Amino acid sequence: MKEDAYSLILAAIEAGTYRPGDRLVESELAERFGVSRTPVREALQRLETQAMLVRDGRSLIVASLDHNQLAELYTVRAELEALAARLAARHATPEEIRVLAQMVQEDQRCIGNPEALARANKRFHHQIHLASHNRYLVQQLDLVHRTMALMARTSLAAEGRSETALSEHKRIVDAIAAGDGKAADAALRQHISMAWETRLKLEAQADHD
Repeated sequence: MKEDAYSLILAAIEAGTYRPGDRLVESELAERFGVSRTPVREALQRLETQAMLVRDGRSLIVASLDHNQLAELYTVRAELEALAARLAARHATPEEIRVLAQMVQEDQRCIGNPEALARANKRFHHQIHLASHNRYLVQQLDLVHRTMALMARTSLAAEGRSETALSEHKRIVDAIAAGDGKAADAALRQHISMAWETRLKLEAQADHD
């Protein structure tokens, strides 16, 4: 039950049900998810240890990332994701490559729906992580993507970003399918760089507004 409470709260943060700055109340969470308060309390402590939640007096709130934390996160993400793409080019099975290609095609239907595309994007990247066939890398990337849930909005909401992101996904898959680790690495780095640049523009616009 402890794991259930933790997973439920984490999923709610990832889905945007609870956003950075939102206060999490033990009794409300227990009622919402239909679990007792003890596993909720332990789940909150675990999320605080993972820096997903921070103290505000006696309360716990969903953490937010400042500019420097975002920059550090994207730096680490670029390195780990590029390594995953490089390893996937070497180790991905034909079935995994076909699944990736199908994802790119099917995700076209999400254009114009940033939230749906953000979920599809997460699935796509996780599939590349799995195709690397390196369990330790997958664990580290799970941690990175969990922290990314603390971003208040997706960079895919920016005008025109949906289309370009999917074309970048296709280049990544093409390189993996060709077994070209160097090209897969470069395509993934370019993809993360464009996502970071887009987020910087969104943040600048939000500050201006």
